[in-house]
Amino acid sequence: MIDISIVIPAFNEEERLPLSLRKITDFIKDRTESFEIIVVDDGSTDNTVKNTRDQFPDVQVVQLKRNSGKGAAIRKGILTSTGNYILFCDADLSTPIYEIDKLIPELNNGYDIAIGSRAIDPSLIKLHQPFYREFMGKTFNKIVQLLTFSGISDTQCGFKMFKKQVAHQLFGQSKIDGFSFDVEILYLAHKANYKVAEVPVEWYNDAKTKVNPIVDSTKMLLEIFQIRRLHK
Repeated sequence: MIDISIVIPAFNEEERLPLSLRKITDFIKDRTESFEIIVVDDGSTDNTVKNTRDQFPDVQVVQLKRNSGKGAAIRKGILTSTGNYILFCDADLSTPIYEIDKLIPELNNGYDIAIGSRAIDPSLIKLHQPFYREFMGKTFNKIVQLLTFSGISDTQCGFKMFKKQVAHQLFGQSKIDGFSFDVEILYLAHKANYKVAEVPVEWYNDAKTKVNPIVDSTKMLLEIFQIRRLHK
């Protein structure tokens, strides 16, 4: 039986992903828990899959047939995973893997979901985004609180952990394939009365982010308007 699954979405990550996987494998090698690592390749056109399989034979690689979006990739990874606790994190490890030790106790203490947050303790943001990205992120969160649900100060940090049955239920219901999938999952959790712990974590901006501030932000806003309609 697997204790913890780590799900990582990847799209054209031949450069960043091996570095992150090395950090993760080094971190877990001496721990008492059993782990599985699942990389979900979201239709990459580079050597992401080959490099992962060649360098990390113990890592499970799941491939989507075409580029479908971060939400679709994480959904596939979550529903493939078998761990009692399931973490998803970004391929660039903007939140270091050791921050998992802040989330595990929350699940052990009765929470159903534990999510990393950059908003609770801004001093833990060790490398900031450009000011306009931070402003857009804060504005997005205000829109989320207005249109979907309130109570979560940072819905978009890519470091979230779930109890297995909770993750499989929520992602089994989810429909958003793009970057607003986090909001959808937390909206569904809110509707189901699941207990969510928001935990301050370290975070380092990666200047090579693939989120386009205009195109992707527009798509995310449109997805927010879809969530209530999709889950009446």
